[in-house]
Amino acid sequence: MTMASVTELAPASPAPAPPTADRVKAALAVVVTVVLWASAFVAIRAVGHTLSPAPLALVRLAVAAAALTALLLARHRRLPRRPASASALGLIAAYGVLWLTGYTVVLNAAERHVDAGTAALLINLAPLLVAFGAGLFLGEGFPRTLIAGSLVALAGIAVIGMGSSGRGDWIGVVLCLLAAVLYAAGVLIQKVTLRSVDGATVTWLGCVIGTAVLLPWTPQLIGELSAASTGTILGAVYLGLFPTAIGFSTWAYALHRMDAGRLSATTYAVPAVSVLLSWVLLSEIPTGYGLVGGAICLAGVAISRYRPRSRR
Repeated sequence: MTMASVTELAPASPAPAPPTADRVKAALAVVVTVVLWASAFVAIRAVGHTLSPAPLALVRLAVAAAALTALLLARHRRLPRRPASASALGLIAAYGVLWLTGYTVVLNAAERHVDAGTAALLINLAPLLVAFGAGLFLGEGFPRTLIAGSLVALAGIAVIGMGSSGRGDWIGVVLCLLAAVLYAAGVLIQKVTLRSVDGATVTWLGCVIGTAVLLPWTPQLIGELSAASTGTILGAVYLGLFPTAIGFSTWAYALHRMDAGRLSATTYAVPAVSVLLSWVLLSEIPTGYGLVGGAICLAGVAISRYRPRSRR
């Protein structure tokens, strides 16, 4: 990031509370995002041993970019104009490279060493990083309910980890922690970008830029796809359409209407949802630790989202 970009990570003037209808829509967008992102951990684990980390990220972002381009053309009959300022375009590029590209490649590599559930647990360090980053750089402060809810959710994650059957791998752990840092940086940059650019444009341009960065891996991707099964190809396409094109779009919609810290805290529910999805889709019966830890995670999310009614 340039010095100008860092300077833009400054507190904005408080925005008025959104109408009730917008809050409901934002809440629904959060639910969609959590479910789709939770499913991504399972899908990556399923196809990640056939497709290498960078080629898998390339096909995922290319599918997402194509889907978002078609959607924008269908809705507006034209693509969005380039952001008016160079700084906004630079922030979108940073968001696309750090989160959509860097995070995706690193997570793909991590899930070659640790199971999907363990990866989801470790990645959930990111919401805590976002909460404190938003307090320091975006002027969102450190609400007591957010801190308390984050600590409760982290306790739930620890409980789920006690019942994890995955074999520890330090390479995978380090990669997951690196992915969490990239995730948090991407969220903070995206929050600043959404002050001047709409969410659809940010997500679309981010996917296009991420795809362009990964184009050097096209020959490797073609070779691996030619030897891949139909299920692997469909899994990669699913990652592009649902967790990326739809999931990041609903995330951007909610982030534009909510504090970054509070919104990121809701993703503490992702490990709990991952446990349920593994139970339904893979017939993996969760342990008692998984069920109890998942309930604690959801309680932490509820605490972090609580806002006391202001006194008259």
